[in-house]
Order: sequence, then C-alpha cells, then structure tokens
Amino acid sequence: MASKRPFCDADFLCPVCRDFFDHPVVLPCGHSGCKNCIEQYWRVSVSRQCPLCRQISGNNPSLNLVLRNLCQAFLDHRRYLEELCEVHHEERTVVCCDDEQLLCEICRECEEHRNHTYRPVQEIAEEHKAVLRGKLDFLKKQMSRMRGAHFEYDYTEMKICDEATHLEKQIKASFKSLRQLLDDEENAMLNELKLEKEKKMENLKDKREKIDEEIGKVTTTIKDLERELNSGNIRIIQNFKDTMMRAQCEFQGPERTPGELIDSAKYVGNLNLNVWRKVRRSVSYSPVVLDPNTANLDLIVSTDLRSVRFHYDDCYDKFPNNLERFGHCPCVLGSVGFSTGTHTWAVEVEDNTSWMVGVATESVQRKGTNGLPSGVWCIGHEGENLSVTDPLESHVPLLGFEKPAIVRVKLDMSAGQLSFSDRLCETVYHTFTHNFTEMVFPFFYTESPFSITILHEVKPEEI
Repeated sequence: MASKRPFCDADFLCPVCRDFFDHPVVLPCGHSGCKNCIEQYWRVSVSRQCPLCRQISGNNPSLNLVLRNLCQAFLDHRRYLEELCEVHHEERTVVCCDDEQLLCEICRECEEHRNHTYRPVQEIAEEHKAVLRGKLDFLKKQMSRMRGAHFEYDYTEMKICDEATHLEKQIKASFKSLRQLLDDEENAMLNELKLEKEKKMENLKDKREKIDEEIGKVTTTIKDLERELNSGNIRIIQNFKDTMMRAQCEFQGPERTPGELIDSAKYVGNLNLNVWRKVRRSVSYSPVVLDPNTANLDLIVSTDLRSVRFHYDDCYDKFPNNLERFGHCPCVLGSVGFSTGTHTWAVEVEDNTSWMVGVATESVQRKGTNGLPSGVWCIGHEGENLSVTDPLESHVPLLGFEKPAIVRVKLDMSAGQLSFSDRLCETVYHTFTHNFTEMVFPFFYTESPFSITILHEVKPEEI
C-alpha cells in the first residue's frame, strides 16, 4: 500500500516558470506545465518538445483538469492557513498599528499588545487594495505605452526597410540614366570621329586619284622615250623636237592643306572634363531639396524631393512621427541649412491657393503647435491676400500685388537680408533685414492639394 505524503509547494510548481501552475496542460510524456509557459518554450526552442525530458509533443496539449483543481485546492488551503494565528490557530482579524502585526482576538488581549491601537484586517486590506489597484492601473498604462512604443519601433523598422528598398530602386535608376548619358555621349563622340575619318579619307582618295592619273601619263611618256631611244639615230634626229615636246612634265602634286590629320586633342584632350560638362548640362539641378523626414504627416513629398502638397486621404501611408517631423503645422524644411553665403531658389505656386515659403531657424518649434511655428520668416498667400510673416507673428498684408506664379527667395546671410520677388517680372514684394544668429533652412507650408514646386536652376560650372 502506498504511503501517504502531504502535498508541498514543489508539487504544484511549473517546471518552466517555477511558479504555481496557471492553466496546466499535460504532455504525451506525462509531464505538465503552464499553458503559456509551454507555448512560449516552444516558440523559443522551435521544436515542440517537453522542457523536462525533450520528448516531442503534439500541437495541442490538453488541459490537466485534475492538476488544476488540486493546485487551486492547495492554494485555497494555504491561504486559509495563512489567515490563522500561528500560536492560537484562530483567525487573525485585527492589525496592531504600533507593531504592524496581524493578530487574533486572543493575541489582542495579551500583555504585549494590550494598550496598542488596532484596526480591522478588512479595513487595512481595502486600503492596501486601493493602493495596489492604483499601482496596477499605472503599470497597465505603462505597459500600454511600452506596447505602443514597441509598435512604433516595429513600424519604424518596416518604414526604414520600405524606404531603403524604394531609395535603392531610385539610386539604380539614376545611375542607369547616368550610364545611358555616358553611353550616348560615347556613341556621339565615336560617330563624330568616324565621320571625320571618312571625310579625311575621302579627301586623301581624291588627291591619290589625281596622282595616279599623273603617274599614268608619265609612265606612257617613259615608254615612248624608251621606244624612241631604240628607233635608230636617223629617226631620233628626225623626231627629236616632237619627242622633247611629249617628254615635258612638271609634277606639282596636289596642294597640301592644313587639318589633313585627325584632331586628336579634340577627342581625348581633357576627355573626362569635357564629357562631364556635357553631361552636367543635360542633368537637372534643384538649388533646394526637401527633407521628407521633416514633413508633416498631412503632406506628400514627391519622389524627386522637389514638390509638396496637402492630402485629405486618411488611408494615406503614414510615416513615423520622428523628432524632426512637424507635428501639427503642415510644413516641411529643406534638407540643407545655411549659415553663410548667398542663396536663391524659385518656387512655383501658381495653382496653389494656400502656401507660404521662406526660411526657418534650426531651432524652430516642430511639435505642439497648431499655427505657424515661431522662428519663421516667410511670404504667403491665403484666399486673395498676399502677406509676409516674421517670428514675432506680425502679419503684414502686401497690397497692390497680384497673386504670383513663381516666387523667388533670396537669402544673403552676410548682409542679413531675406527678400521675396516675382521671378518673371522681377517685382520685389518684401525684404526682411535680420541678423541671423543660427543656421536657417528653406521653409515650405501648404494646405492645398495642388503642389508647390522648387524649380530647376542653371548649375554654376565651377560647382
């Protein structure tokens, strides 16, 4: 007959988490574990094996009802024993506030606690429960924030991969286009060399034909003279004058002209530089490139980073709300800031009805503002009004001007001037004078579905 042994804590501990069983499941090998522990162990170890004996198990282990009930009964009995006084085996109903001890009614009457202050266990427990509930709510909120942050980083990782793939395609396409330009330039140069070669060869052919014709005439004369020399003395004397007339020959040869050889320097002299200049003239240049990482989530930046527009589609693919990005203001910055020199760029705004262009300081407020952020100097158009705005949020209407189609922005950091003009008619709308003490970036704002576009410029040859 089997001996009876009282249950102990180890009989009800999960072999994985070493805590009391929670929804225990039984494996084909007979071992048990918490349902979540077994599933998590399988996710980590890949193979579905028992964490104790390593025997392969099925996909869906069944719930161990007997073990669950025994575990619950053990915990209930343990909780009941914890509520009893260890000395008197009576229920502990009060808390000694002086000694911070749980007491039964017999302990309460003993000399040690006779004049102390007591409070009911239920009352103290409810207060502690309130504190623990508050802590639980706090931890749940923290957990929610953590999961949200985890999701944000997962989403950011996905966007990084997508953006890297997209940029890789753009880079390959750009280099393919550049290689095509070089191939076209190579073919054009080779064709030009071929044409020059054919032209010079044709010129030489004409001159050789003329020489061949003269050679034929002289050859005939030489043969006549040789026959005449063998014709006898009397005949030589009789035909001497005629023979001398036929033997007259003054070979001048074709006239030599400059440029008969191929102009090697034209083709290979500074070849790389000349090809670069030709390719450079065929490549577009934008004086300002937008930084999509600063664009408000309500804006769409074009793939060439020259145009931006507002969108109203809630299903539009969002981007992570990184630190550089504007939170509420629908604006975007240029990718490069300026601290010295003179810089100009032109923006096409003809179809847009709500726009602002100008510059913003590097420290411009990007989060937590619904209006135009502080640190911006710009010109803008809303409805029928053209106006300028400075960091002091002073709006100055510009009266007497028609809505421009193209606005030119000129920034002179040395002179501390920022001017706005019409590129087509050179009308100057306004000039700000300010000593810029920090780096400034090109600034663009729009609340219209029509794009505003940075126009191409002629790139200086020395750059």
